Amino acid sequence: MTPETDQPDIRPLMAGFPTGVSVITAIAPDGEPWGMTCTSLCSVALNPPTLLVCLRQGSPTLHAVQGSGAFAVNLLHSQARATAELFASGVRERFDKVAWRTVGDIGGPHLHEAAHTVADCAVHEIQKVGDHAVVMGRVAAITQLQLQLPLMYGMRRYGFWTDTDEDRHLDYDFMS
Repeated sequence: MTPETDQPDIRPLMAGFPTGVSVITAIAPDGEPWGMTCTSLCSVALNPPTLLVCLRQGSPTLHAVQGSGAFAVNLLHSQARATAELFASGVRERFDKVAWRTVGDIGGPHLHEAAHTVADCAVHEIQKVGDHAVVMGRVAAITQLQLQLPLMYGMRRYGFWTDTDEDRHLDYDFMS
């Protein structure tokens, strides 16, 4: 294994890989909502539908996910930059500053004004990898909230698609 000081810094590499922005949310066993901005999200399998998110070790959101066995993936729309920044900050009262609600028995808070789509997931597996935990979640429900372009992050800044081709429209077909 390479000593920590000899390891390359992968942040510049990942900055050049634009991705969508999500907020992972969960309700801790004590009823407290937690959440954090996350760009480490990917689809793992269609059957059963499974998502993977990477959460920082020691984060209260990870503890809430572990304690509840469930989480929600809130895919933010292009006008939700302030929400992304809020959930990336150290502000403790995040949920006092955004509109949210819980839906169903599995999942986490839905940021219904900031998200275009939410996936509620049951934890399938958690594996520690370095300073993060890889969390696999089986998707229990998908809620499409609004038809808007997604918020993107890359090159250390937020943005969104500017393609305005009138022949295109937002059409989400999650299960094909």
